Amino acid sequence: MAILDFEKPLIEIQGKIQELKEISKESGMDVSEQIEIFEKQASEYKKELYANLTPSQRLQISRHADRPTFLDYVKLMTTDFIELHGDRQGTDDRAIIGGIAKIDGQSVVIVGTQKGKSTKENLVYNFGMPQPQGYRKALRLFYHANKFNLPIITLIDTPGAYPGMKAEETAQGTAIAENLREMAKLGVPIIAVITGEGCSGGALGLAVADRVYMLEHSYYTVISPEGCASILWRDASKADVAAQALKITSEDLLGLGIIDGIVKEPLGGAHCNYEEIANSLKEMIKSAIKDLQKEKPEKLKDERYNKFRRMGVFCQ
Repeated sequence: MAILDFEKPLIEIQGKIQELKEISKESGMDVSEQIEIFEKQASEYKKELYANLTPSQRLQISRHADRPTFLDYVKLMTTDFIELHGDRQGTDDRAIIGGIAKIDGQSVVIVGTQKGKSTKENLVYNFGMPQPQGYRKALRLFYHANKFNLPIITLIDTPGAYPGMKAEETAQGTAIAENLREMAKLGVPIIAVITGEGCSGGALGLAVADRVYMLEHSYYTVISPEGCASILWRDASKADVAAQALKITSEDLLGLGIIDGIVKEPLGGAHCNYEEIANSLKEMIKSAIKDLQKEKPEKLKDERYNKFRRMGVFCQ
């Protein structure tokens, strides 16, 4: 498992514990008391460390190479998943995957951005950066959900929409804008979850929802801290300063009213326990579906519209 920079002191303590265990095994010496002291120190240090993370440290966790992907959550949270391919214009963007599934018997349409866990996989999934055909595919699935009255779940983990020339030539901005407009008009419950990176319009193109949630150590922002630092200070190394100023963390965004709830992660991050985070996420999704299904389609649309209109409004 990849080690993050700020975790090194903790890894050193764990290394000492392992050394003592090996010494005890080889020599027969009883060092259980010392091991217990070190294990207690490691446990206390880990709790304190993850209770006081800076925005830039949260950023590192959100980008962890072992963090669960969309397909991991589909496997752990749903049954009977049937993937639906293509945008019906001749292409199938693998950076966005979606289909029909059941969550404890409730049929849903589930769509999300997919990253890889190796260089080979990331090339297949374009590092989780969708192109226009991906957003068109997602919109096709949203229409399908609306037609058959199925709740929509979107799981978002993307550094942003693909910024290449080909994507621009095939109307990247238009594809995202159409998703924003059309998602606002759907008459079924929509639940969006930022599971890792939620950056720029690439994330928002799947996040015009009745309920928007974030995993505890994910981030959601108009621009990456590196991009912000490059623009404001012409220096990407000031990303830590930008991350603090942008208010990208789940707690910041909940306080600002941008999101509706936070899914607590296992100690150390979602990558430390896939089943625990998947179960927590599933319970929050089920609760949201239950509440939203009580509302009539017109009320859902009105409240969704007003939810986003309120963002950024300041009263003197």
